[in-house]
Amino acid sequence: MLYLKTLIIVVQLLSALGVIGLVLLQHGKGADMGAAFGSGASGSLFGATGSANFLSRTTAVLAAVFFVTTLALTYLGAYRSKPSAGLLGAAVTAPVAGSAASAPAAGSAPLAASPASAASLPATDVPK
Repeated sequence: MLYLKTLIIVVQLLSALGVIGLVLLQHGKGADMGAAFGSGASGSLFGATGSANFLSRTTAVLAAVFFVTTLALTYLGAYRSKPSAGLLGAAVTAPVAGSAASAPAAGSAPLAASPASAASLPATDVPK
């Protein structure tokens, strides 16, 4: 699971850097007027409008990859494994201290107070 998270983080980082680079490479709306007067965009590899279409489509694909990796990381980060129910299919619970099972029987004599329990009581002869 750790390798999968690392791979998704690397893909997300590369797609984020690609989106940033492609957005910075694209021309704004005002650059079209300069291209009409021979600013060099018409002689590019993709033609006058081919570079804009290629860059915008590549940006859209990288943005989609970024969103998918973000959702995958969110899903993997929220995943928690459930504790096992054991062999019998039911979770084992500890008995409650005040339940009837831990109470002494009705016919038994109460136990005498032990010195340990008397020592745990607050002292009344301590001067203030």
